[in-house]
Amino acid sequence: MEDVVTAVTRTLHSSGACVLSAGDLSAHLGAGPPQWRRFARHWDDLAVDTYAARLGTCRMRRYGQFSYDASGATTTPMAHEHFVQPEDSNPLYIDMPRHFEPLTTAFAQDPVLAGLLSLLGRVAVALADSPRWHVKVTPFRVLAAAGGEGEPTPEGVHRDGVTLVTSLLVGRHNAAGGQSSVYTLDGTRFLTTTLATPGTMLLGDDRRTLHGVSPIRPLDPARPAWRDVLVITYAAPR
Repeated sequence: MEDVVTAVTRTLHSSGACVLSAGDLSAHLGAGPPQWRRFARHWDDLAVDTYAARLGTCRMRRYGQFSYDASGATTTPMAHEHFVQPEDSNPLYIDMPRHFEPLTTAFAQDPVLAGLLSLLGRVAVALADSPRWHVKVTPFRVLAAAGGEGEPTPEGVHRDGVTLVTSLLVGRHNAAGGQSSVYTLDGTRFLTTTLATPGTMLLGDDRRTLHGVSPIRPLDPARPAWRDVLVITYAAPR
């Protein structure tokens, strides 16, 4: 049977994006419901994204960065720094370093995160032959007030300016919408999916694609909604 890394990289090479099911990811990580429940609790300890708040988006997040050594297949935490995206990727924050709270120690050391970083490091190396990689790890919670909407990607359709970009659904509460779409660089949409089952991951070759997510809104309009995701990106140093 084809392993997860081979299946994912084959699809990324051919089309530029793919969806990895929760079942396949959980089997690869050896993670069952107790491990996923523990991992999901980290989203209750995020901090307000003040930059998104200025645009009217209620979003919580933290940020951490790691170095991935392809030769030894090892991931090492890096010192906490501001968050910067290349100027040709995110149109909202050109030349704007953003400062976010770091990952908690418990999050950074969670075995589920370690398994994800190992898996995605192998995928990144299959996309580009680089000995070292800069890894960004960002847990998000996007909220929609009762009767309102929440914007997972207030910047619209965009790139992250990296090699590999991934989005893992960790949880949804009273949320409708949140449809993920992937586009070719000329703006042609070729993949649309709603990450509905926790543990489902969308992966994209960020050099060849654009991506965006539609707003979320409460299923029960009298109560708030939220959508928890983990975005991990791998970039080969320029």
